[in-house]
Amino acid sequence: QVQLVESGGGLVQAGGSLRLSCTASGTSSLINVMSWYRQAPGKQREMVAVVYNGGDTDYADSVKGRFTVSRNNAKTSLFLQMNNLKPEDTAVYYCKLFEHGANYWGQGTQVTVSS
Repeated sequence: QVQLVESGGGLVQAGGSLRLSCTASGTSSLINVMSWYRQAPGKQREMVAVVYNGGDTDYADSVKGRFTVSRNNAKTSLFLQMNNLKPEDTAVYYCKLFEHGANYWGQGTQVTVSS
């Protein structure tokens, strides 16, 4: 059974940085897509950053130039370096793994950016 555990969230002032981590266990394939999503209160969940199986990455326009996504070679850990954080980045951040046609989600980690 695939399980994802996020960590690294917290409270930070605007302009600060945080690094999120996601560790996957129970994965059975080296072919996967790993991504970060976020959901702010009253808003829909949105994709923040993605690492495709071949290593290509993509970002939401709102975080380009500020966030950097990466993963380990084993494709079992995903990271999100967040710099120059803004109050509008406040949300619960979720890790998602896609493999064998199924999506798996972590429980989320809260990121709060104060102005």
